[in-house]
Amino acid sequence: MKKILRYFYIPFFAGLLFLASCNPNTDDNNPKPGAGSADFTSYVAVGNSLTAGYADGALYTSGQKVGWANLLSQQLQAVGMKTRFSIPLMPTEDGVGASEGSTGIPVLRTKFVLGYTTDCLGNKTLGPVPANPSTSQALLYYYLITSVAQAGPYHNLGIPGIRVTDLFKTNLAKTNPFFTRIAYHPTDTLETYAAKVKPTFFSLWIGNNDVLGYAASGGINYITPMDGAAGTGFKASMEAEVKYLTGLTTEGIIADIPDITSVPYFNTIPYNAIVLTKQAQADQLNAAYTPYNNLMTALGLPYRIKFKVGANPMVIADKGMPLPDSLSNLKIRQMKSDELVILEMPTDSLKCAGWGTQKPVPDQFILTESEIKTVTAATDAFNSVMADLAKQYNLAFVDFNAIMKNIDKNGGVTVDGIKFTTKYITGNLFGLDGIHLAPRGNALVANYFIDAINKKYGSQIPKLTVSDYPPLKMPAK
Repeated sequence: MKKILRYFYIPFFAGLLFLASCNPNTDDNNPKPGAGSADFTSYVAVGNSLTAGYADGALYTSGQKVGWANLLSQQLQAVGMKTRFSIPLMPTEDGVGASEGSTGIPVLRTKFVLGYTTDCLGNKTLGPVPANPSTSQALLYYYLITSVAQAGPYHNLGIPGIRVTDLFKTNLAKTNPFFTRIAYHPTDTLETYAAKVKPTFFSLWIGNNDVLGYAASGGINYITPMDGAAGTGFKASMEAEVKYLTGLTTEGIIADIPDITSVPYFNTIPYNAIVLTKQAQADQLNAAYTPYNNLMTALGLPYRIKFKVGANPMVIADKGMPLPDSLSNLKIRQMKSDELVILEMPTDSLKCAGWGTQKPVPDQFILTESEIKTVTAATDAFNSVMADLAKQYNLAFVDFNAIMKNIDKNGGVTVDGIKFTTKYITGNLFGLDGIHLAPRGNALVANYFIDAINKKYGSQIPKLTVSDYPPLKMPAK
C-alpha cells in the first residue's frame, strides 16, 4: 500500500500548472484545417498524471475524457488523424485516489468535489470533500487493480506518478498500479508501449514528478538526479526516451515543466496564517518564547519568534537551521514570507491543536527558502535538457515554464471571456487537488500544444473554445 500511495500522492500529480505567455485566442479567422508537413494519422501521448487526465485527486472517467491529450486528439481528427485515441478508462465516475490516514497508512478514496464541511471550531466552510465517502476500500482497490490490458493497446500512455526514469523500469507493473492496469506482462517497460499503436506523431510531457515528489513532501523525498544511466539519471533517461520515440516517428512535441511552486497546492495557505485577535494571546506566546529568543541572541543567530495582534507567521520545524544536534529540539523558527505551505496541511491543527504557535508545523508541510531554491534549480536544469532535445531532434516545443512566469507577472490571462489565474478553486485552471487541471484548464493547455504544433509544422489544427467546457460545480446551499 505504501508503494500505491506514492503514485497517488506525487501525481498528482504530478503536476501541474499552466497558463499563457500570450493570449491563446481561439478566433484565428477560422482557417481551413490542414496537416502541414506533419502526419497525424496515429497519435500517442506519453506522460504522467497530467497526460492521463488525472484530476481532483483521482483518476475518473469524465476527467480522463476531458484531459488535454484527449482534447488534442479530437482536434487532430480534422487534420488527418485516422485511429481512435484509446484511453484506459477507470470504470467509475467517482474515481480512485488516495490520501494519508491519521495513522500514516494510505486510505483510498473517491475524487474530490466541492462541498461544505464543519471545522474544529464549528465553522462551516466550502472546500474539497470526497465525492462518495461511503465507498468501501475493497471496491476502490478492485477498481484500481482490475486489468484493462485486453482493451489495449492504448494511445494515452499517461501514467500517474511516474518519473522519467520509470519509463525504463522492468518492475514498474509491480510497483505502479496505474501501469499494472494496462500491462500485458509484469516485466514490460512502459517505453515499449508507444510502438504498439504505430504512431506517426507523439507528445511527451514528463518530468513534473521528478521534482514534485520532493516539493510535495516538503523536501523529504528525493529529486531525480541529473546524472546517471537511463533509468537512473534525468538527462540520460530523457535522451533515451526522445531517441526511442523519434525512432518510431520523426514528428512530435515536447513540453517542459513549469515552476511547480506557483500552483495552488503550494500557494493557497498563507505563511502568516496565525491570526490573533487579543493582545493577551500575543503576550502569552511571547513570554513562552523569551528563553528561545534569549538563546538565539546568545548564540549570535538571527532567529526570533514574536507574535502580535493580527496575522503572524507560523512557527515551523526547520532541520536546516545551523544548530548542533544537542539542540535539535530548538530547530524551530517563524516562516519567511517567501516560503510555502503544502495544501494538505491539516488546518484544524492550526485552529485547535496549537500548530504554528505552541507547536511547530512539521517539516513535511513546509517548503523552506532553501528547498524552493533546490526545486527551482532542478526545474531549470531539467527544462534545459528538454529544450535542447526538441532542437536536436527538430520537434515542436511548449515552454510552459515561461508561460507560467508570464502569467504570474500579469496576474492571469483571459480567453473566450474567461479569466484564468493560479488561485485555488476560483482560478478556472486547476482542479480541487491544487495540482491537476480543471476541464477549462485542460482545454487551455491543449490550445498551447496546438499553437506550438501549428508553428512548427505549418499545420492548421483548429483550436478549442475553452468556454465550451464546464467550470467547477458548486454544491447546493
